[in-house]
Amino acid sequence: MVLLIGQYSTGKTTLIRYLLGKSYPGEHIGVEPTTDRFIAVMNDQQNRVIPGNAAAVNQELPFGGLNQFGQAFLSKFQVSQTPSPVLENMTLIDTPGILAGDKQRVERGYDHTQVIDWFAQRADLILLMFDSHKLDISNEFQKSIQCLRGLEEKVRVVLNKSDMVNPQQLMRVYGAMMWSLGKVVQTPEVIRVYLGTFWSERPPNCFEDCRYLIEAESRDLLKDLQNLKRQAIMRKINEIIKRARNARVHALIISHLKSEMPLIGKQWKQECLLSELDQVFSKLQQRHKIPAGDLPNVDIFRTTLSAYNMDKFKPMREILFKNVDEALNYDLPRLVSSIPSIYTALEETDTINLQYASPNPTTVAEISLPSYWLIPTTDRAKYQNLFASTIAAEGIDNNMLPGEIAKSILTESGLSNDLLAQIWRLSDMSSDGFLDVDEFVIAMHLIKVAQDGVVLPEKLPLSLVPS
Repeated sequence: MVLLIGQYSTGKTTLIRYLLGKSYPGEHIGVEPTTDRFIAVMNDQQNRVIPGNAAAVNQELPFGGLNQFGQAFLSKFQVSQTPSPVLENMTLIDTPGILAGDKQRVERGYDHTQVIDWFAQRADLILLMFDSHKLDISNEFQKSIQCLRGLEEKVRVVLNKSDMVNPQQLMRVYGAMMWSLGKVVQTPEVIRVYLGTFWSERPPNCFEDCRYLIEAESRDLLKDLQNLKRQAIMRKINEIIKRARNARVHALIISHLKSEMPLIGKQWKQECLLSELDQVFSKLQQRHKIPAGDLPNVDIFRTTLSAYNMDKFKPMREILFKNVDEALNYDLPRLVSSIPSIYTALEETDTINLQYASPNPTTVAEISLPSYWLIPTTDRAKYQNLFASTIAAEGIDNNMLPGEIAKSILTESGLSNDLLAQIWRLSDMSSDGFLDVDEFVIAMHLIKVAQDGVVLPEKLPLSLVPS
């Protein structure tokens, strides 16, 4: 899940359209505040819009938790479904443009910040969108950013429409934006910032001075999105470990409070335990070697605890603690150690290949379907016949095509020398300067793929490697 947050007209909806390479149901792009609702853009075989109330009760969609925000919010929420390879591994959340002033915030009818927090907790990547001409951070935007505290590793900043200012202005805009963020984001680390320009139709008054810089930054953002599926696996395992540690500490506190309750004078003892809760935490920390960072906030815990009867708490069950310790010490680390092999498998099956064309792209997101890495039978036969006829015409006996003869065939494609060099490196798997029939078929297929505008991989996909 990718969550896009920003003030109005910063390009959130345009970025989604840019990634999909097409429009989606319910899309509305304009200079004025257009998106007035939360829109979850998801994959489906047909174009349709599911209203918020229906989406919240649909067991096949992950939005049941949104019922807590009531009818006022659900009437401003919808799921837009459209067929797209990009959405097979990703859900994009478009949010209403954040406005300045109390009037707009009050008239929403729901707590915008709490809804942002709900989505942020579940998102794998959060994009804060800024416009190069709108760097101010309104009160509501500030609250939305502050609710992301603790989730900084998932937050990225996108300075959109970077080509609408000249290089000198871009330098000043970048500095001003970082200064504004520094007032709101209270972390010692610097948030990753991407420069971008994601026009569906590029206006004529764009500056070309920083074109290569903006293109490089845009490629980095697209690669970040491409790698999101793999990063999400590690983040989910990390979340399991964090929850297990929190549950263990919570159970230790609750069971200790239960053991301290006497048969007589329970109310008085509960009040004493509440007043001495910080001492209870210190005692448990020393006894069970609990890191100080794993203990909850004393004041918040005391306030919540005062609403419960400690005598009703459950006593400690050693078998449960033993199971949790075994999971934390053995099972989960074993799962983490298997991540590199999982990554390798995912690299071979990744279906999204995002390419940034240069210098004036109209569509920047090119989708690489798995079919690109499978050679059709008709094409394979055609390439094999071409190989056989070339071998016969040149009078070669060992069925190995020399590099100089292969070069004359490859250059007929009209591709650049850099691309042809990459194709040769991928197809000449034996690195002997010759191509056998299988390697020649691979080279010709990669030429066809490159001519279709698909970015070639750094290593040959397994589906193309001869058996």
